[in-house]
Amino acid sequence: MSRFFSEKYASLIPYTPGEQPQKTGYVKLNTNESPFPPSPRAVKAAYAEAKRLELYPDPECTLLRKTLADTYGLGMENVIATNGSDEALYFAFLAFCDEKHPAVFADVTYGFYSVYAELVGIDYREIPLKDDLTIDVNDYKNAGGTIFLANPNAPTGIQLTKDEIEQVLSTNPDNVVVVDEAYVDFGGESCLSLLGRYDNLLIVRTFSKSRSMAGARLGYAMGSAEMIGDLNTLRYSTNPYNINRMTLAAGTGALEDMEYFVNCTKTVCENREWAKTELQKLGFTVTPSSANFLFAKHAQIGGKELYEKLKQRNVLIRHFEKPRIRDYNRITVGTMEQMNILIRTINAILEEKR
Repeated sequence: MSRFFSEKYASLIPYTPGEQPQKTGYVKLNTNESPFPPSPRAVKAAYAEAKRLELYPDPECTLLRKTLADTYGLGMENVIATNGSDEALYFAFLAFCDEKHPAVFADVTYGFYSVYAELVGIDYREIPLKDDLTIDVNDYKNAGGTIFLANPNAPTGIQLTKDEIEQVLSTNPDNVVVVDEAYVDFGGESCLSLLGRYDNLLIVRTFSKSRSMAGARLGYAMGSAEMIGDLNTLRYSTNPYNINRMTLAAGTGALEDMEYFVNCTKTVCENREWAKTELQKLGFTVTPSSANFLFAKHAQIGGKELYEKLKQRNVLIRHFEKPRIRDYNRITVGTMEQMNILIRTINAILEEKR
């Protein structure tokens, strides 16, 4: 770091994103991107807006927010559009965490939570997952802080039911509960129907996964008009033009193409279940995933070794060094062709070890 870098960030450990190799030829199953291109309607809408880039985008994100509100049966005042769901999460840490409201989240979950807590400068408490890597909702009752729950959780893929999350909401009436539903479209149970009943619920979602728009950086949050107003105060205080014209248009087009969305998510879920079965046949332990990835370990080969051997054979998956999960790897669900390559390659690696 330079000698000018503020001491308040000297110990900050930044988030480590998944590899985005410039070399082509990889079977890329490491960053939970969709294996399918965005909706043709999204592409067409973005192309039209590319001809108007001399103009600032709509700071109100009016058309996108209206489409989101109509899609989910909400008022426009209940929706904010953000530059990826990460921006919505960052705003939530800024808005709802302070010295009286520390952050509370699992010890194994989305890695950005601890980074944001450190960046914002607030205390946080990590609650250990159970031995089977599930969340015990009893640990979050009367938690005494702002709660962040990735549901389905990442990187495990394991979901909580809506009823379980309602227990957390009802026992923390004076604290915000942020439910990060980045992967909910792949079989998770959304808390959307609880929004009208709990003013302490904020739901965060993304277009990166099920809408095939990871490269566009588009997310959104849904909650009470008052909480969305809080987030907008921060948005207008940092970057009111936070989403470019092309991305706004693409997001609207993607939402309008429901058939494409349903077909893509259905295919990913089918491919996930096929790959899970094949991995189990090879001796893997696989967590019950409701996301677009699998979390798996094998008794005969360590997680890092498998990751490295697959990378040598041009197959990328995600490995984490955190002690509790270093035996596991996270595998994005791709096309059937990609899944077949993965299974064949793993089988060859295991044969070599025998």
